[in-house]
Amino acid sequence: MFCATSHEIKSLLYSLFCLGLAIALGNDPAGAQKVRTQEEIERILAIEKLSIQEGNVSGEVHNKSKRTVRNVQLFIRYTWLWEDERNPGKTDPGTSTYHTLQQEIPPQGRARFTYKPSPPLPKISGGRFDTSVTIAGFTEVIPPRK
Repeated sequence: MFCATSHEIKSLLYSLFCLGLAIALGNDPAGAQKVRTQEEIERILAIEKLSIQEGNVSGEVHNKSKRTVRNVQLFIRYTWLWEDERNPGKTDPGTSTYHTLQQEIPPQGRARFTYKPSPPLPKISGGRFDTSVTIAGFTEVIPPRK
């Protein structure tokens, strides 16, 4: 059983109050992250002029917003489609990766990208790769309020 004096209880409550205040004041809204739906992302960024040849992926990311974006992260998925789905091979060569663009993209601007898998995708029979590219994440630059 825990017994405390009124002084100890007041001290504990004061400490909890100070901790809560420190957390509230230390919360930096500029560093906050927001998870967006795919529809919201598509209103901000678009992948255009996509070209896929032997696993090499290139294209442009179009920033459709009124703010600069940076650290645009692409999710590149190589899905292996077996010719005979009922009798697939022993190993699935499908793979996926993230590729981050190094440049900032100004409002209404575009940034070209190229990704070459290393090592290259295997050249095997019995199926083919279906490659998809989507926006996995990005940082939106929000100017400070005056």
